[in-house]
Amino acid sequence: MTASGKGEPEKSSSSAKVTLTKNAPRISLDKPQAGGELSVNLNWNARSGGPGQGAKRGFLGKLQAALQPDQGVDLDLGCLWEFADGSKGVVQALGNAFTARDSSGHTVLSLDGDDRSGAAVAGENLRLDLARVDAVRRILVFALIYQGTPNWAQAQGVVTLTSPTHQGPVEVVLDEADEQARICAIALIENTGQGLSVQREVRYVRGAQRALDQAYGWGLDWTPGRK
Repeated sequence: MTASGKGEPEKSSSSAKVTLTKNAPRISLDKPQAGGELSVNLNWNARSGGPGQGAKRGFLGKLQAALQPDQGVDLDLGCLWEFADGSKGVVQALGNAFTARDSSGHTVLSLDGDDRSGAAVAGENLRLDLARVDAVRRILVFALIYQGTPNWAQAQGVVTLTSPTHQGPVEVVLDEADEQARICAIALIENTGQGLSVQREVRYVRGAQRALDQAYGWGLDWTPGRK
């Protein structure tokens, strides 16, 4: 489907990985002084396997998945976005909506590709140009099971955010599951004026992008789409 149109966050300068949890769901990232980008990476295990067959992990597992593809889960990374000027939209592989531009035509958000097999070692990556961060009001990062039976537990999705203003990666693990839901809101990124706050969501929504939009009150007009 395509579109037109809890507590105070903590600051951290640790070089260690930070995992956002239910008990510690937020972190703030300082406003960048020299641009750079915020990278949001989604990685998962796509192999469906059979009863009792675990998901393939690591580089060799992903290489095997590339050489011997099956009809496993096609998990897509995307986001709903709203800019400071009130414009809104979606970045996703569906409908080839790979970028979001500000009113001056500069690319603010970009999705680098569509990993349909789960075999790409680098997963899928969404990038925010921090030189354009003032254009951003909020970004809702989501994962959608585009193809395959919803099996979030087996997919074991992990989203990792990296930013030049934070020395270590920030991780959100999709460690809950609703096997009747095809879409999951992963994290809400908001511009605080002093930088960005990242809020763990991990909220499963039954339906697709339209249902996610309604759950968060985004207000886009949705039409069927394909990739």
